[in-house]
Amino acid sequence: MYRKCVMAGWGDMDFNSHMRNTAYLDKSGDVRMMYFAENGFPMSEFIRLNIGPVVMKDEIEYFREVHLLETLDVELGVAGLAEDGSRMLLQNRFFRPDGKEAARVTSAGGWLDLSARKLVPPPVVLLKVLNDMPRTDDFHVLPTSIRSTRGNQDADKSS
Repeated sequence: MYRKCVMAGWGDMDFNSHMRNTAYLDKSGDVRMMYFAENGFPMSEFIRLNIGPVVMKDEIEYFREVHLLETLDVELGVAGLAEDGSRMLLQNRFFRPDGKEAARVTSAGGWLDLSARKLVPPPVVLLKVLNDMPRTDDFHVLPTSIRSTRGNQDADKSS
């Protein structure tokens, strides 16, 4: 799995003195973007292509508390991917220094054309980066998120 070390900082804490739920989402996004940057897709490339990742659903599971200034190893893997890359399930697992899993974030997402404001399949080079991402043990193929316009075109022709 792809792994990065992060720290639970002051701004990551909640009233109960442990890492707040949205901090897990923030750190998950950071680690994902680090993976893309290290594999040929820094932010400048997303901007050049005028596309960006979009999250449609996040699920967080909590197993152990994380406190201020604790370090965490964060794993990233792909749990699901459409063949055209238009849909993905990315999973981050957070491990405390004692090796125990603290939390797991699974996010369903896709790729947004920033001009058209619609979901699109990624360019071939980005699809390769997704296909090269380590896969979780429960990886599965997802259906595409791209709606076929052919059916609408055929309906238009028959009227």
